[in-house]
Amino acid sequence: MTETDSSASPSRRALIGWGGAGLALGAVAAGGAVAMARNDDGTDSGGDGAGGAVEFHGAHQAGIATPVQDRLHFAAFDVKTDDRAELVRVLKDWTAAARRMTAGKAVGEGAYGGLAEAPPDDTGEALGLPPSRLTLTIGFGPSLFDRFGLGNRRPAALVDLPKFPGDNLDRSRTGGDLCIQACADDPQVAVHAIRNLARIGFGKVAIRWSQLGFGKTSSTTPDAQTPRNLFGFKDGTRNIAGTQTDRLEKHVWVGDGDGGAKDAWMHGGSYLVARRIRMHIETWDRTSLQEQEDVFGRDKGEGAPVGRAKEHDEPFLKAMKPDAHVRLAHPDANGGITILRRGYSFTDGTDGLGRLDAGLFFLAYQRDPRNGFIPLQRRLSAHDALNEYIQHVGSAVFAIPPGVRDADDWWGRTLLSEEA
Repeated sequence: MTETDSSASPSRRALIGWGGAGLALGAVAAGGAVAMARNDDGTDSGGDGAGGAVEFHGAHQAGIATPVQDRLHFAAFDVKTDDRAELVRVLKDWTAAARRMTAGKAVGEGAYGGLAEAPPDDTGEALGLPPSRLTLTIGFGPSLFDRFGLGNRRPAALVDLPKFPGDNLDRSRTGGDLCIQACADDPQVAVHAIRNLARIGFGKVAIRWSQLGFGKTSSTTPDAQTPRNLFGFKDGTRNIAGTQTDRLEKHVWVGDGDGGAKDAWMHGGSYLVARRIRMHIETWDRTSLQEQEDVFGRDKGEGAPVGRAKEHDEPFLKAMKPDAHVRLAHPDANGGITILRRGYSFTDGTDGLGRLDAGLFFLAYQRDPRNGFIPLQRRLSAHDALNEYIQHVGSAVFAIPPGVRDADDWWGRTLLSEEA
């Protein structure tokens, strides 16, 4: 992050009230990156510069169809103020900071060299690091619409998720008024972004829960090697690619015909379901290879469906066991239900009994959860053989507004601006 070019963001003196609180979070090891530029339709075109920047502006928010980065820091926030103007101010300040950080610049006037009697505008741990394809994606939770006179603006598709069989949700890892998804190829860049946004919102918003992720478990890039989850299986073979604009329009982006007039502010946006899925690693590791492959419906080496030779061969679902994960999750078995997955693996130490607290932080974008994640998860939670080895322990759903169009736009304008 550089210290120059601070004209597009608030001054240090204007930001003194952002407070000195931060997140005491560690991060390690920078990853490689590829420069990306967003097209008008929200997809990305690749470049060759390591650590390059992803364009912040566009019809859709970056971090959805963008090629999936290596690292994640996801945070859900509670809004602490009852003043609508204060919330708008936070969102505008967040937008200004996000615009700078995704471009590889420091927040405000930087981490040093300013007024000695005031906290610096930037926390400084990303100084000297490239942008690392950082994307920042904001979402609004159902609980936000109970306040600020927003009740009549809550989209019909933003429903509270039902309790699914087998759920064991931790309230401290569930829900939230707002969310920020920070993805980057360097974990320190992602942590820096969330830390600075939390600091900017100090006193107005507070982190409810957060999750660090590594090892992407899905890809949105055609022809890229399919990543593996912590069970060692390839995940996301049939995931929507960022270049498949027809599939994105059909399954991910909210369209003009979705909802009524009150939902118009969501056009160009999407809906995010986030689930923290604990994997019973020790039980899985004592399971035979044959049973592991039967559970997924794919072979572990190539990732090919049962009875096929290659990973991307069209699966013959009836050759799989009736409770195989791939058979149950496949669009052909679910009336064409298709979601864009963007999950990450996580390990958060042990649980006090010598077992890894590890698993999948599942992120799924879709046009409408009512005919996307919800019916799909109902089917999986009732019949999937994988349920013996996993448990959903955290959950949230968010409305993801459209992208920030230009330098005068800001996160949430279409919802919170009286003119809009």
